[in-house]
Amino acid sequence: MKLVWWMGTAAVASSVAVAALPGVESDREVLLGMLAPLVGATATAVLVERTWAARPEALTPLMIAAFGAKLVFFGAYVTVALKVLTVRPLPFVVSFTTYFIGLHLVEALWLQQLFARKEDVR
Repeated sequence: MKLVWWMGTAAVASSVAVAALPGVESDREVLLGMLAPLVGATATAVLVERTWAARPEALTPLMIAAFGAKLVFFGAYVTVALKVLTVRPLPFVVSFTTYFIGLHLVEALWLQQLFARKEDVR
């Protein structure tokens, strides 16, 4: 799946690039801030693509369930990162928010293309 490969490559490469910047001592926070949004976005993309190919009518219930699961997952992840792993809050939250928005934007644009392809077939 091209989307997962592109999202993973871009996310990992950008977090490595940020960590390599001189004077940046928050490489752990940037990596941990990137990890959960990447896992959430790629898992959803894989599930959506498989469901869309097999049973497009099942996509809406899947997306609702995925939203609920991600809500719980992200809440637990942020809590564990801040309370258990004791990451520095500001770099972690900035990284998490940036990757969350960026990866979900990519996913939304991909969904738009996926649905447009279905409309072109009709």
